[in-house]
Amino acid sequence: MIGVFGSGSWATAVAKIVLEHPNTTINWWIREPEIIDGIKETGHNPVYLSEVDFDVERIHFSNDIKEVIAKSDDLLFVVPSAFLDNSLEGVTPEMFAGKNVHSAIKGIVLQTNQIVADYFHDKFNVDYNRISIISGPSHAEETAQQKLTYLTVASQNEELAKFVAEFIECRYVKTVVSEDIHGIEYAAVLKNIYALAAGICKGLGYGDNLFAVLISNAMQEMDAFINSMHPMDSRQLERFPYLGDLLVTAYSQHSRNRTFGAMIGFGYSVKGAQFEMKMVAEGYYATKCIEQIRTNIGISMPIVEAVYKVLYEGCSARRIMGELLKNLK
Repeated sequence: MIGVFGSGSWATAVAKIVLEHPNTTINWWIREPEIIDGIKETGHNPVYLSEVDFDVERIHFSNDIKEVIAKSDDLLFVVPSAFLDNSLEGVTPEMFAGKNVHSAIKGIVLQTNQIVADYFHDKFNVDYNRISIISGPSHAEETAQQKLTYLTVASQNEELAKFVAEFIECRYVKTVVSEDIHGIEYAAVLKNIYALAAGICKGLGYGDNLFAVLISNAMQEMDAFINSMHPMDSRQLERFPYLGDLLVTAYSQHSRNRTFGAMIGFGYSVKGAQFEMKMVAEGYYATKCIEQIRTNIGISMPIVEAVYKVLYEGCSARRIMGELLKNLK
């Protein structure tokens, strides 16, 4: 039995993907009782992707996370990374014994400055051979519209990766497998920060000519960071889990990180942009975490540093981005 954790737009899309397989049932943990009630009554998430319909007879709902963990063999987490640690409050390592943990989370755990795989391994003693990472490029909105999407499943356990790929593949979702759990997770974290930078530039009035140079520089930073953290000879950053995910997040109208950045460029304060969006922009939290990590390891990442200064030090977006853009290579 598969347990799905989360009720946001991507969690809603992922739950729908899993249920595309006939006769599949899921345990679905949703924190908010009103969302559970809404789906039960209407067959739709009342808050996110309300156009997606569910056969509620194939879903066991619960707002008790311990219950869903206990009743599920495969645990698929799709909660915002900023809330993951708090969501698991009171959960013990013993509860994960014998479970497979799968993450479709596109962020970093704030409380520990870790990617999700490392967090589950260190805090809950989950063996890496029982962990898989599901990554894009993917926007929940297009997946909900059943537009063709490619997803990557990464795990050090090839058999586990293939198993996960099978239960998320359907008519409109194609899958590939990889062993690069750390590289793919860090790429998913970093691309959100670079999408913020692209959005800020958009809000400041820069155009596509500049974006191409910005994203090229972003790829150089991503390459240097990932290979500093986890060197791997076979990693190919030009492939879609890395470059593709960066491109869609930096350019797409569906990207909440790009939208958040554009609001900052237009002149919104951070709090004002957060209030207006009413959704989590993972890149905001990731910026602080990656800035701390890159400072600790002594690596130069001018784009990350610029975004950090704008979001966390209150520096002028026009001044900071102007200085950055003068030195792109």
